[in-house]
Amino acid sequence: MDTTFTVTPRFAVKMLEKALRLYTPSLSEKPMAEFLADKCDDLGFEDIHIDEVGNIIAKKGSGSPKILLCGHMDVVPGKVKVRKEGDALYGRGASDAKAPLMAMLFAAAAIQNNNGTVTFVGAVDEEGNATGIKNLVKENMDIDYAIFGEPSGIKQVTIAYKGRLAINLKISVEDSSHASAPWLSKNAIHESMIFVRELKEKLEHGQEEKSKGMMLTATMTEIKGGTSHNVTPKDCETTFDIRIPVDMDCKSVEQKIATLVKDIAQERKVEAFYSILDETEPFEAPHNSPLVRAFTLGVMEVEHSRPTLIRKTGTGDMNVIGNQWDIPVVTYGPGDPHEAHTIDEKVSIDEYLRGIEILKKTLQHLKRLHDRKMK
Repeated sequence: MDTTFTVTPRFAVKMLEKALRLYTPSLSEKPMAEFLADKCDDLGFEDIHIDEVGNIIAKKGSGSPKILLCGHMDVVPGKVKVRKEGDALYGRGASDAKAPLMAMLFAAAAIQNNNGTVTFVGAVDEEGNATGIKNLVKENMDIDYAIFGEPSGIKQVTIAYKGRLAINLKISVEDSSHASAPWLSKNAIHESMIFVRELKEKLEHGQEEKSKGMMLTATMTEIKGGTSHNVTPKDCETTFDIRIPVDMDCKSVEQKIATLVKDIAQERKVEAFYSILDETEPFEAPHNSPLVRAFTLGVMEVEHSRPTLIRKTGTGDMNVIGNQWDIPVVTYGPGDPHEAHTIDEKVSIDEYLRGIEILKKTLQHLKRLHDRKMK
């Protein structure tokens, strides 16, 4: 039986509001997964299940193309009072990324049999260690195209994300001394400050002409050192978050880090060890795929202007699937990315509703463009 569900704007807004009332920081997404499973059931989805790590997975429609619509259910910590003020709906996750997630759910609900098969996924732990997407990528899902839900604004389609390397750098000096006689030994915290500044400068060197989206950035995010208020520290650890543009890869950056750490340690006469905490390759989608063309047509139909294709400076779940499955992938969703993680996060209700329409139209265009490509 082919049932089409009409989702009214009022219902779509009410369901987003309900989703925002569920506070779901990373690895505490169960209430959201159960809420979505319930909604998928109401909307006529099939094969609804929650996998071993907590992702909700459901299918709608039939035939080709096979499309993955994947958003994340987790939010960063910190509650935001859920309320409506004019066109704005406030709540933690309003922009990042429950509005994109719910928009994808309602767009998928409209798909009819023989017009394509949508696999809808609400993933866990995107804001953490990407447990959800790493589990999903292991499945043999037979997908032709994937769309990830993140706030891009409805007139922008994200086609590239930077990669990421997180490294722990430990600097050790030979000895410590009493703080009243600091000249007796090197100071590991002081040496770390010099070391990380030099490492950052050398990694980021020669990028003056590049746009932010194509720059490698090395940012110190944590520092830990010292054992007492009156003893100079013997050891100091720092964490670096390095973002890698699409014209580089993790391996070449790692090799550069290894050489620089060795050289700076010799120059400063300190011991330096580094370890890799996280590694995600950068990813850029093909600009002329049926998926990008379908989005262009979908946005033009609703907004009467062409979308902008953008490269983001962050790293997303799209990197994992895009690199592993080698299929056209984009990231898209209603919401202002600058609202993400803020103390008063909100989304425009009007933009959310238009986002649903654009996604619906995109799925229709993708069916037609895919069929034409396969002929």
